[in-house]
Amino acid sequence: MKIFMLMMLSGVLEVGGGYGVWRWMREHAPLTIGLLGLGGLMLYGVVAALEPLPFGRAYAAYGGVFVLISLLFAAVVDGFRPDFRDLLGALLVGAGVGIMVYGGGR
Repeated sequence: MKIFMLMMLSGVLEVGGGYGVWRWMREHAPLTIGLLGLGGLMLYGVVAALEPLPFGRAYAAYGGVFVLISLLFAAVVDGFRPDFRDLLGALLVGAGVGIMVYGGGR
């Protein structure tokens, strides 16, 4: 459970941080939004390093979590509505993350 929670926190920091920088650069939001975004991205790197998994597995599995959080964040914050392909892809990605992290064999 610790692995999953760290990945979720990493994802929120990365996606939220990226969104802050995006808003500052592309939508001319205040500089403070951009700086908060940069701070989130910096903290993402710190939290990701707390993962107990080996680097390659942690980052590969996190890539899947990033996809899931990106879709959720876009739907909640940006008004994006995922279609069937998005949801099917997210389901497959989520299954892959579960296999990599909890699949046993170690």
